[in-house]
Amino acid sequence: MADRLEGRGHDVIGFDPNPPAREEAAGKGVEPVDSIEQLVSRLESPRAIWAMVPAGGPTISTLEALCGLLSPGDVVIDGGNSNFRVTQEWAMRLGESEISLVDAGVSGGVWGLEHGYCLMVGGPAEAVSLIEPVLTDLAPEKGWLHVGPAGAGHYVKMVHNGIEYGLMQAYAEGFELMASAEEMNLDLPAIAELWGQGSVVRSWLLELVALALAGDGFSGVKPWVDDSGEGRWTVEEAVRRAVPLPVITAALFERFGSRQLPEGDDPGSFAHRLLAALRAEFGGHAVKRDPPA
Repeated sequence: MADRLEGRGHDVIGFDPNPPAREEAAGKGVEPVDSIEQLVSRLESPRAIWAMVPAGGPTISTLEALCGLLSPGDVVIDGGNSNFRVTQEWAMRLGESEISLVDAGVSGGVWGLEHGYCLMVGGPAEAVSLIEPVLTDLAPEKGWLHVGPAGAGHYVKMVHNGIEYGLMQAYAEGFELMASAEEMNLDLPAIAELWGQGSVVRSWLLELVALALAGDGFSGVKPWVDDSGEGRWTVEEAVRRAVPLPVITAALFERFGSRQLPEGDDPGSFAHRLLAALRAEFGGHAVKRDPPA
């Protein structure tokens, strides 16, 4: 994301606790600093600081560190997949010091540098307006939207990821069925590419299905499908509001089921292997693999 902003004329100052990451960023034009304190001191008010770290503890510790360093009028953007309730709590806490929290749900994964990131943005209108040039340059055309108050961005991203679970599961099951028809010798990557040409089931995920199946490493992917939390939160929210989500819930439970055997030792689950491979394709998520023969 910093690389994309630098390429569009923004001056980016960045911190990462990992020195090699800072070195890599410096090679792409980012000015690295050695601490959050230095980061804050190098920025002019009103500051805009984008925190792109894992949800949970890393995000909370980052917000805690920033809380005592920033000034009234500054803006913090949480671009991770934080639980929207945590976002709402932190928006209130930072607001007591007149610091705005903007929550940006980010979709686009490792392909966003080239194609742009879809951004679902929540927070005060004034703060969103302040960072609008950044949002515009990170996103493709018409690729970002101020969806509501603090927490709304992460809420919409949570539901987005829940829908993603259901779509991925449907693709995985369909391609598993075709893979089982061995007597037909179906070319699954070619079929995935075919369906991308005008079919009613075409999508970017389907394009990634074609890439995942065509790759040499697919046969070694273990049928172990992780989840990063958003699907669970979507189902929990549905229970709280008594809204039926049978497809998304079943897709979440399929992921749980894939992890019942040690290290995903179920060589027969084509669908689970494809789900794992898809997560690696769009998000760079780690997969478990069989050792090379």
